[in-house]
Amino acid sequence: MSQNPTEEQLLALKGQQIPVLELLALFGTRLRNDLTVPRVEQALKDVGLATLPYFGNCNNGADVHIVPWQQAASEEPAEDPGDGPAEDADGLPSGGLPTRPLRIGDIPSAVSGLFSVTPDTPLTEVTWLMRTKKYSQIPVIEGGATLHGVVTWSSVAKVYETTSEAVLAEAMVDDAPVVDVRHDFFSLLPRVSVDDYLLVRANNGTLCGIVTAADITDRFGTTAWPFFVVGEIESRLRKCLGAKLGEDAIRAVQGGSVAKKTGLITDLMFNGYVKLLDGDQQNPTLRALSHDNWTALGWPGVDRGQFVRQLDRVREIRNSIAHFDAEPLTSKRAEELREFVGLLRQIT
Repeated sequence: MSQNPTEEQLLALKGQQIPVLELLALFGTRLRNDLTVPRVEQALKDVGLATLPYFGNCNNGADVHIVPWQQAASEEPAEDPGDGPAEDADGLPSGGLPTRPLRIGDIPSAVSGLFSVTPDTPLTEVTWLMRTKKYSQIPVIEGGATLHGVVTWSSVAKVYETTSEAVLAEAMVDDAPVVDVRHDFFSLLPRVSVDDYLLVRANNGTLCGIVTAADITDRFGTTAWPFFVVGEIESRLRKCLGAKLGEDAIRAVQGGSVAKKTGLITDLMFNGYVKLLDGDQQNPTLRALSHDNWTALGWPGVDRGQFVRQLDRVREIRNSIAHFDAEPLTSKRAEELREFVGLLRQIT
């Protein structure tokens, strides 16, 4: 069940600049859709706040400034299509997947909350919690931000080697690895390898999550494969479309100024590939041109409508993995990728 932060928590953000993913995490989500965006917007407006830039459509890696609602209404600049990197309909920079460094905060467990105990908790209760919840470590935190240490099975075993009447303070690791939510992810991998976990601190100073070696294994076991498959799909599409279609056909689906209509297949993304071939799209001019484009491909044994539908599904999947959505790729979507890349291997 979704839960909003309290008014006090939201008002405490006033004047701060935080990553948009951190704002979403306060509402128990990492996704922006028709359900979450209105909920976050209304909760902010109820306490007289808003964001600059608008959190609902800014880049997934952007920082937002929490400001009074009236200030946002008067200062939000009109969008200038000539400024900044061009984006396709997926909301991703033109030319491929996002280029900003992957941050530790992009791992869902880093910002999804943290189970902890207070310094006055009996050690026997902590070890019982570790057993029942199957935790390898539990941090000891006071006030959400003050870290006293971390209890691990190794630290518990070590203290019980010398006494059977151990207390919590004696069984804590006091040099636990703590990193900032915006820290570069890949530079931290050696620390995860050594310590098996990282505690993550949010911009407001609170400890907001934990990343373990298991989290990284699970995350990339389900993420790496789709990246490679989508990459192969795009490479095969560009090679085939670029060879069979002329520059005029490509310019027709490119938006923006004349300078941006390069006629190069490498400047298109999945939304553009769909427009090249979709016989049911709303734009009558592109709809008519798509028939010629499909004919030029020379795929008489391939059902056009089905191919375009599958291509559009790949576009959606590519968008979700590029934004590192919290939900892993479902088996149904994984099978859709397998089917489409298998088809392209046969016809291209």
